[in-house]
Amino acid sequence: MPIKVGDTAPNFTLPAQNGSTISLQNFRGKNVVLYFYPKDDTPGCTAESCAFRDQYEVFKSAGAEVVGVSADSTESHQKFAAKYNLPFTLLTDKGDQVRKLYGATAAFGLFPGRVTYVIDQQGVVQYVFDSMFNFKGHVEEALKTLQQIAAK
Repeated sequence: MPIKVGDTAPNFTLPAQNGSTISLQNFRGKNVVLYFYPKDDTPGCTAESCAFRDQYEVFKSAGAEVVGVSADSTESHQKFAAKYNLPFTLLTDKGDQVRKLYGATAAFGLFPGRVTYVIDQQGVVQYVFDSMFNFKGHVEEALKTLQQIAAK
């Protein structure tokens, strides 16, 4: 069953591109923009990740951490982050266990889905954006949601 608005975001622990291990609970007290994407260094995923990069300071100003998740290896994430100067954490979800936990499953039954979750400081999902092709929409919708959280 997919995670939806109002659900508590399930905790997980995954390896990051810098070799550390990251758990969602490490971000308690901060808003988190958790985005699942299909594959490093492909056109759509690069456009999406670079859109997050280009607005990264805005996310930080809103008290949010940006975290990308795909099944790619930590080495692939290192190269992807270095090539495009991605300033945020990329996590390796081998076997798509966390993707399945969140319900961010296959698009068209073939590709891993492209789904973004905005999680508030208490760990509650405030927004879910699921679009395979509206790459920048993931960033725009996440920023709108963070503004709404800040206005509460």
